[in-house]
Amino acid sequence: MESMEVVHIEDVPVEEVWARLQNNANSVLIDVRTRAEWTFVGLPDLKQIGKQILTVEWQTSPENRIDAAFPERLTKVLDAASAKKEVELFFVCRSGVRSRMAAEAMANAGYGRCRNVADGFEGPLDANRHRGRVAGWKAAGLPWVQG
Repeated sequence: MESMEVVHIEDVPVEEVWARLQNNANSVLIDVRTRAEWTFVGLPDLKQIGKQILTVEWQTSPENRIDAAFPERLTKVLDAASAKKEVELFFVCRSGVRSRMAAEAMANAGYGRCRNVADGFEGPLDANRHRGRVAGWKAAGLPWVQG
């Protein structure tokens, strides 16, 4: 992957992401986790606001390495969804790390309104080393479905 320019990506709390997705018909939520995570951990559910989540893996398995073709692959998915470069894109992963990198990659590809979903889908580990209870999409009680 070529070197990317350093860009500022805003971290947006999950409740605010939900409100912005609800209030802006063109905004898009993109889940960059792996197929296994979508299947076994679940996905944000946007049906009640009339939207569908876009799913494009940031890392490829089994090596779990960053996919250098991610910007091109996601651009094709966004084009198919009629999402223009000026729409607000929210990137989500497990806890906010991969999604930040994905948002930076897409900002460098010309998408000017890339945001990171703070704390991701499951958030950080709690005292018992479990996710989904302290912060993030699930902990906030936002709609989700088991893949």
